[in-house]
Amino acid sequence: MQRQHLHLLSDSTGETLEMLAKAALAQFEGEDVVRHFWPMVRSQQHLDRILAEIAANPGLVLFTLVNDETRARLEDKCRALGLPVVAALDAVTDALEGLFGRAPKARPGRQHMMDEAYFDRVEAIQFTIAHDDGIAWEDWEEADIVLAGVSRTSKTPTSIYLANRGYRVANIPIVVESPPPALLFGLRHPLVVGLTTAADRLIAVRRNRLLSLNQAPETAYVDEERVARELQYARRIFADNAWPVIDVTRRSIEETAAAIINLMNEREASEAANENA
Repeated sequence: MQRQHLHLLSDSTGETLEMLAKAALAQFEGEDVVRHFWPMVRSQQHLDRILAEIAANPGLVLFTLVNDETRARLEDKCRALGLPVVAALDAVTDALEGLFGRAPKARPGRQHMMDEAYFDRVEAIQFTIAHDDGIAWEDWEEADIVLAGVSRTSKTPTSIYLANRGYRVANIPIVVESPPPALLFGLRHPLVVGLTTAADRLIAVRRNRLLSLNQAPETAYVDEERVARELQYARRIFADNAWPVIDVTRRSIEETAAAIINLMNEREASEAANENA
């Protein structure tokens, strides 16, 4: 298998470009690809140093550069080297330009400006960390989302992912021997979502967790009957309170979060429709 080089150039942090490349590469599993990541490319001198590296390791070049001179220099050099070069966001930007009827503001790193939305995300992350695993349940009414589920149903990582999208999230473990606080069942502002999973998958995850902590892999924590009882208890709580339920068995954190965001959007749309009725 021949090794391929992929060069990623951005005039900002490059986070968007890196995620795009990662998503695309996932469609070509098994390929030997070396990614060269070049963030904060904002000067001709910096670009020239990178071009030397590209010439030494030829491959596909993806970029998100808004400065016309920098873009032109990169494209001209890649053509001279006979290398494919792709402006990763141009098609989307062109479509939006047609939609809005005006040209975009070509400002490097504009999507990462510390605007009000940025500080909202920081606040959401702080809230979420402070309300992990049932902590500070007295403040749950201030949350946008509350996740409930038995141990190891991805509540914490899903909460953090949602917080990075600007949602204030709390989560609570459902434990048979320790029922959740009554306040959970009377929440009005937050969307409460139940997370569940298949018993065999949950046992495998829990057993791996025990091994990572150097603990005995066979305890009540992974007992089949106990796990089945936990899941049944949680599902009964979800059903009794008519909470939406998401099965995380075959979902990634991103997929679970996307499903929760869809539920939030549906609820907001329903509330808006009722107000206008």
